[in-house]
Amino acid sequence: MKTLNIGVIGAGGRGCLARNAHLPDEGVQIVAGADVNNKHLDSLKEFVGKDIFLTNDYKKLLKLKEVDAVFVTSPDFLHEEQGVAVLEAGKALYLEKPMAISIEGCDRLLKTAYKTGSKLFLGHNMRHFPAILKMKEIIDSGLIGEIQAGWCRHFINYGGDAYFRDWHSERRYSNGLLLQKGAHDIDVMHWLMGSYTQNVVGMGMLSVYNRCKRRSPKTPGCAKWDENQWPPLKQTGFSPIIDVEDHNMIMMQLENGAQASYMQCHYAPDSERNYTFIGTQGRVENVGDHGGCEIHVWTQRGPRHDPDIIHNLKEVKGTHGGSDPAIVREFIQFVRKGIKTNTSPVAARNSVAVGVMGHRSMRNGCAPQRIPELPKDLVRYFANGQKK
Repeated sequence: MKTLNIGVIGAGGRGCLARNAHLPDEGVQIVAGADVNNKHLDSLKEFVGKDIFLTNDYKKLLKLKEVDAVFVTSPDFLHEEQGVAVLEAGKALYLEKPMAISIEGCDRLLKTAYKTGSKLFLGHNMRHFPAILKMKEIIDSGLIGEIQAGWCRHFINYGGDAYFRDWHSERRYSNGLLLQKGAHDIDVMHWLMGSYTQNVVGMGMLSVYNRCKRRSPKTPGCAKWDENQWPPLKQTGFSPIIDVEDHNMIMMQLENGAQASYMQCHYAPDSERNYTFIGTQGRVENVGDHGGCEIHVWTQRGPRHDPDIIHNLKEVKGTHGGSDPAIVREFIQFVRKGIKTNTSPVAARNSVAVGVMGHRSMRNGCAPQRIPELPKDLVRYFANGQKK
């Protein structure tokens, strides 16, 4: 099989994910990297080797004929521009979530993939989390009946470190944190509940980090985790501009009649996603979302605390609970063999759409918002494995 040559746009931060694709013994190798920060390029060169092509201009990378596929793992507000450029260059695209920071941006990416025929793959790695896969297995088996209600409580104790010290804190770069963080969970809930959101209502506030001491606009932001940066109100160095909410809540009416809610807090002392799905014959819930977590199932009625079934999941090697290497391997097989994937460009678009409209709701008196529909030809194209 022909060697698959990989390029990486955005080599730092989440760009380290792409290193899972450097598998020379399997005929897959990173041959090019683009980043505005030379330190990130130097790190990639150290990992891959001296023969790699490096540039500060991603457009130069796209002109390399030998590059077959590209990871776009740059900041969210660059996904649309760079993703479209990759597709128009005729290269397969691994696009990190969120797909874009607007519905229009997502739709532009879908239309470009349809027009060019270039393969589009979305990096929703939570569809490879063992805890999520086990809950989906239980739901799909029919054990707890027909799912009618679901919710997720998302505690983010690193929110003040990761999202309120750099570009994430500004709407013009992120839109809001229902996209950067919530897109994962909205996508998972759609997937496990078997339907997309039709209408959404949101409520949220900036209530803590607006009261924290800011850094000067001339001082670079540093979104680095530090366990000593607690409690929030005693910390310094936050972004000079903060106009995104630090807690968000949305309620979703799904197309199949089921209902869901998602609650996200960026100043919680702990960190965990806790999902609950209730069907006509029982309930499933996760305790822990990665590593050695548990999946609890209730199928009997009674006033007790113990679940009827407990699945003890073992830790899987690899970042993000083993999901990063798993999703990268899926991308490679998708490019090479056109396999059916866990992830979906249409699903990724719809998770962004819910986040966008959820923020619009909370910023406009909590008014209900309807999710814009996609053209049917695009839905059919991606449902058919990106084949016309």
